[in-house]
Amino acid sequence: MQHAALAARPLPAAALSALLVLTAAACSTGGRGADRPAGTAPATPQSPAALPSATVPPVLTREQATAALITAADLEGAWEPTRGAATWRDAVLKSTAGRPDCTRLLDVLYTEDLFGADTAPRAATALDEVTGGAQLHYRITSHRAADIDATLAWLGTLPDTCGHFTARAARGVPRDVRVTGVTLPGAGDARQGLRVTVHAEDAVLTVSLAAVRLGDDAISLTNGTLDEPADDATLAAVEAGAERLAEVRRQGRAQV
Repeated sequence: MQHAALAARPLPAAALSALLVLTAAACSTGGRGADRPAGTAPATPQSPAALPSATVPPVLTREQATAALITAADLEGAWEPTRGAATWRDAVLKSTAGRPDCTRLLDVLYTEDLFGADTAPRAATALDEVTGGAQLHYRITSHRAADIDATLAWLGTLPDTCGHFTARAARGVPRDVRVTGVTLPGAGDARQGLRVTVHAEDAVLTVSLAAVRLGDDAISLTNGTLDEPADDATLAAVEAGAERLAEVRRQGRAQV
């Protein structure tokens, strides 16, 4: 009986308060928190840049990039796989300018290396327009998104820095060059377009340059002609190409 009386005796006020505080703290942590080993800090939110690399979409394989290329069927008109580089590439585009940015632009149009010579294309194709003589070169590359955006930003400055300049071929013949911006369809995560017009001795070459970023992948294309510019083909290539690349990227992530 004495033991029963001791068990029923009320707790002192100070001890009761301490017990209530400990009970409330245990409830506030939730079921999973209660199982956390001693000394383990609670998880803290991470920014996308700090997340593990496994959360970053995988780089396209060469086969996936090839599947994302456009074809002649995506363009209106009489397009077909190319039969070789157009003669105007050497005759007109192989030039230099007094301003470094303008020379770099001419080099990009000639070499197609928009994102740098160390960034090999994952896949590439070229198409010829039979009736008008236009030639369209199309590439898909994988690169860091920040570097792609830096290149797109550089393209956006060229209508101001290289809006009108003189280029010279190897034999010193001057060419009058004009650069204007081109509005592209709202495709991908970021995009930029230019039109470059080169007045040579007895011809006028017009080249459209377009680039679109989707994640860490990029589309770049040039569409040049000595005839009437094939603007519809440039816009169609950007739109169809971005949709196809987005679908291939979705399929690639689903397979990982």
